[in-house]
Amino acid sequence: MESLMPWDARDTMSLRTEFVMFASQDGANIRALCRHYGISPATAYKWLRRWAEDGASGL
Repeated sequence: MESLMPWDARDTMSLRTEFVMFASQDGANIRALCRHYGISPATAYKWLRRWAEDGASGL
């Protein structure tokens, strides 16, 4: 069956970490990153909040 996620079977944690690293850079365009990663802005900001509060274990 085809995956419903916009990414392949790559480790989800590594994708979340990669997103947060790019999104945390000065001048990052969160909406463009959301489109690239196939996530909503709400999800993006949830990941960023969790990263700020708990680091990688929050993702």
